[in-house]
Amino acid sequence: MELILGFLVLLSCLIIGVRHGGIGLAAISGVGLLIFTFVFGYKPGNPPIDVMLTIMAVVTCAGFLQTSGGLTVMLKYAEKLLRSNPKYVTILAPITTWFLTVLCGTGHVVYTMFPIIYDIAIKQNIRPERPMAVASIASQMGICASPASVAIVSIVAFMAMHGYNYSIVQILSIAIPATFSGVVFAALWSLRRGKDLDKDEEFQKLISDPKQKEYVYGDTESLIDKELPTTYYRAMFIFLAGIVVIAIFGSFPDLVPHFSAAAGKPPKALSMTVMIQMLMLTVAALILLTCDVKAKDVGNGSVFRAGMVALISVYGVAWMADTFFDNHIALLKEFLGQTVTAYPWAYALVAFFTSKLVNSQAAAIAIVVPMALNVGVDPVIILSFISACYGYFFLPTYPSDLACIGFDRSGTTKIGKYVINHSFIIPGFIGVISGCCVGYVLAHTIL
Repeated sequence: MELILGFLVLLSCLIIGVRHGGIGLAAISGVGLLIFTFVFGYKPGNPPIDVMLTIMAVVTCAGFLQTSGGLTVMLKYAEKLLRSNPKYVTILAPITTWFLTVLCGTGHVVYTMFPIIYDIAIKQNIRPERPMAVASIASQMGICASPASVAIVSIVAFMAMHGYNYSIVQILSIAIPATFSGVVFAALWSLRRGKDLDKDEEFQKLISDPKQKEYVYGDTESLIDKELPTTYYRAMFIFLAGIVVIAIFGSFPDLVPHFSAAAGKPPKALSMTVMIQMLMLTVAALILLTCDVKAKDVGNGSVFRAGMVALISVYGVAWMADTFFDNHIALLKEFLGQTVTAYPWAYALVAFFTSKLVNSQAAAIAIVVPMALNVGVDPVIILSFISACYGYFFLPTYPSDLACIGFDRSGTTKIGKYVINHSFIIPGFIGVISGCCVGYVLAHTIL
């Protein structure tokens, strides 16, 4: 009975908190902690300090990338690729948004791409819903394939905390092809979705009004012809070089400094989470010193703000969840451990619906991964279903999906009459399910 009541408190805090955004979720999690401690008598768990420090370093670096203009260069190249191959925008747009997220560690880069994707599609008489909806899905799927994302650094840190020293390269060797496969399958399905514009009665009625037609087919500002300062390019190359260095250290642990933990014991390699922290801060410093960046401007960038919100969210929700699960670990090991052993896909369902509940892959990982590791779930299963950490497309409430609808001036990307029949749900399910299938095969082959 106590377990059920405690779970209801946890669930209520998540539901109430998510309505107020990431920072609100952290604040409400504090209420849950007080209830667990003073009402249920639970010993407070431990906030994931190593995870939080790693997130801080990565977010700081990403903030410097945006402020320096390095992100603008990436967007310029992405636009150039799409406008050079306009007929294939339904395939190339999601691949591009996925790749941008992988490079930058945040799906928020997609907002700049939406008007470009729309402009290319409408000028080619391609139903804008086809590339735009799947591009929104792809931008979020790339989060769990990025070495610079909060989600991936959290998984690396949680694994290390439980004694599983998988390198970031090992994790990405599963996550990158798994999520990319999901994006490609979703894009292929999107090629024929919906009616062609010339056969869509609703669209034809819309453009029968000259003013509406001008609005629908209006031009979008382009980055291609803009001359960008040399420092923008320098910042981009410094950032990408940092990602490469992280991959090298992750692949060759002998290159990492080793230190003796105690007398008589062999030296141990420096933790990869600490390496990521140091390297990300160093990359940020190099951008600061060589690319005419004002440090005070970094805090005003959308990437930095979104990252810090994710950090605070992870802090609160992970601490609350750890407190609840740690005080019921024996029962959970017996039930959840046996269930996931018998039905591995059960972990994927838990990750999927937790992600939807908290509207964040990082927050879902902060709840589900430590709990799964504590009850004895094979880490291979956790990495197999990494794509399942993206479930918040289920209802069209996420900012990127709402922005996508807003940027589609043709009205083809939309929320249906029954809410759940929206433009993102089918490509979302295709992407996640196929990503999980590919991830399952790769994880059991590689690890």
